[in-house]
Amino acid sequence: MSQIASKPENPVLLGVVGGAHGLKGECRVRSFTDSPVDLGAYGPLFDAEGNRYTVKSARLQKNVVVVRFAEVEDRNHAERLNGRELFIDRSALPEPDESDEFYLGDLVGLAVETVSGASVGTVVAFHDFGAGDIVEIKPPEGPTVMIPFSEAAVPKIDADRGVMIVEPFAAGLVEAETDEPGGATEPPADDD
Repeated sequence: MSQIASKPENPVLLGVVGGAHGLKGECRVRSFTDSPVDLGAYGPLFDAEGNRYTVKSARLQKNVVVVRFAEVEDRNHAERLNGRELFIDRSALPEPDESDEFYLGDLVGLAVETVSGASVGTVVAFHDFGAGDIVEIKPPEGPTVMIPFSEAAVPKIDADRGVMIVEPFAAGLVEAETDEPGGATEPPADDD
């Protein structure tokens, strides 16, 4: 059984357990670290309840990391961890090397503006549904909106001002402008 420790005060998601691997208690883990096998490089991991998981070994196998946790003794225990998110406290992670590098969690709370300076809202979360990172923004009024976290949609992070700059068209916040009512465009003329 995992020993209860303390939950990270400022948790950063490093991986998600995808199920048991083999009979000896190894787990398949989807790692969010730069190098997937570095899952345990920053110290023990914790789940949302505060259970501690110490990585004894990690090896890459296809698109997942097969991990042996010190606290997981057998396949039955490993199976119970399916879907478990694994966190580490932000303070355990190294600071980014470059001025244009950052942790997504550090961007939560930033103001969001368009490239022309219009206010869009505030960053409330990041999501990864499998096709790339998505940033969730809470506008001053109404429901949250989600945009792709890509260079086209988010061309700049102004850390000095604490602002994420978005390109409204690439982010899907505005429709393409057309000359026809209802959004129709004329087909090109035939040169027959």
